[in-house]
Amino acid sequence: MNFKQVETFLWVSKLLSFSKTAQQQCTTQPAISSRIAALEAELGVTLFERDRNNKVVLTAKGHELLPYAEKIIYITKEFANKANQSASFSGVLRIGVSETVAQTWLSEFMERFQKDLSDVLIELTVDVSSGLTQQLSEGLIDIAFLLGPLSDPMMVNEQLTSVPLVWVVSPLLNIGNPADSSEKKHSLEELSSHWPIITYARNTLPYNEISRELKKNSKKVPRIFSSSSLGVCRQLVIDGRGIGALPADIVKDDVEAGTLSILKMTWKPSNLNFTASFPMTPHKPQLLTVIELAKRVITEYESKHLK
Repeated sequence: MNFKQVETFLWVSKLLSFSKTAQQQCTTQPAISSRIAALEAELGVTLFERDRNNKVVLTAKGHELLPYAEKIIYITKEFANKANQSASFSGVLRIGVSETVAQTWLSEFMERFQKDLSDVLIELTVDVSSGLTQQLSEGLIDIAFLLGPLSDPMMVNEQLTSVPLVWVVSPLLNIGNPADSSEKKHSLEELSSHWPIITYARNTLPYNEISRELKKNSKKVPRIFSSSSLGVCRQLVIDGRGIGALPADIVKDDVEAGTLSILKMTWKPSNLNFTASFPMTPHKPQLLTVIELAKRVITEYESKHLK
């Protein structure tokens, strides 16, 4: 059993196609079939079979062995990374970030990156997490800081941070009930019957979670103003256009200045879990250096802004 056979097993399990795997591996379909056959012969098991529509599917044993194959690939590549830590890091790095990252610790990260990795040029993409996921899969970016973890078995996910969302409102709406008051909590159904809810773009985790909650409990058709720009969402809430569900650190200064108030609510969205995610192949050991830098920047940012 060799590394290339295990890697081929992972790609076939992802693409469910020997021909597509051959294209990805820049080889021929017979070569892919040969690697899988050799691996199956050595293990004494059948990893793939074809269903009634002649499509490639994992066998039960293939499903059972898949997590171990993922671990083998990851550990092998991490081993190679440790052996080559002293290698120079230069060239172009394509980084994708979600809007939340762009609005919070990205500036500090870029400053530190330029100091510590001055030989590397960054191509930066800001997009919603679903868009970044697609770009990772297509090889258009090298790494993304996004809402994760990604379920794709060919993606590596490193936990970065968890960001709480808070309900905020402008004093212009005269709702009252700041977070330190003793008044009763508001319900989402109550507020959404009078004002729109302002939050993340469609097809994001916060939007989907809020939308499900509104549809479950609201008698009226819920009104949600969504945007891929958190800066736009924040300004709309400040201008009194609706109730906002936004990251706590983005509105912290507004709350302290009195232009926004945090509302006590009976329900709030889940925290946003951010990961550094990147494809398992092709192997880029330098990405672990970038992730460690991001983690240090996040720790420093949160110690200054989320006290």
